[in-house]
Amino acid sequence: MAAAGNREAKSQLWAQLMVRAQKGDKEAFQQLLADVGPLITRFVTRRIHEQNEVEDVCQEILLALCKSRHTFQPARPLEPWLFSIAHNVCADHNHRQWSRLSKQKFVDDMPEDAAEGEASGALDLRLALDGLPRPQLEALRLIKVEGLSLAQASELTGDSVGSLKVRVHRAYAFLKKAVSR
Repeated sequence: MAAAGNREAKSQLWAQLMVRAQKGDKEAFQQLLADVGPLITRFVTRRIHEQNEVEDVCQEILLALCKSRHTFQPARPLEPWLFSIAHNVCADHNHRQWSRLSKQKFVDDMPEDAAEGEASGALDLRLALDGLPRPQLEALRLIKVEGLSLAQASELTGDSVGSLKVRVHRAYAFLKKAVSR
C-alpha cells in the first residue's frame, strides 16, 4: 500500500515539475529529467536493438520532451504522456534503422588493405572508422565527407539536427581516442 502511495506522490511531483517547466522554470525541468532519466533509459534499452545507440535515443527522447512540453495537460498523469513520446521516438528510430539496413549492399570481397608505404596513421584511422557505430559513421560521412549541412543531413536521414550534432561529436571523440592509442 505504501509503495502505491509513494508512486502516486512521485507522479504528482513530476506533474508539478512539468507545469513549472511549462512556465519556463529550467531548474524544475532539469530535476524532472534527472528523476525520469533512469526510467527512460530502461524503457529504451528494452526497445532498441543496437545497444550502442541507447544513449543517442535517450537524448532524442529528452529533446522531444523539451519540444513538446507545451502539450502536457496538468490534469492528466505525466507517465502516459512521457512514455508515449518515448515509444514514438523508439519506433521512429527502429524504423529508420531497418530502412537503412535494407538499403545496404553486402560484398563478397573485402576491400584491399592499406597500400605499402601508406602512413600508419592512415591505417589507424581506417581501423578506427571501422569501429564507429553505424549512426555515427553515417553522420560523419554525410556532414564532413559529403559536405551536407546539418539540415540537409537531417532531412535525408530523418534524424534531428541535434542528434546528428551529437553523433558527429561522438565520432570525433572516438576517432581521436582510437588514433592516439
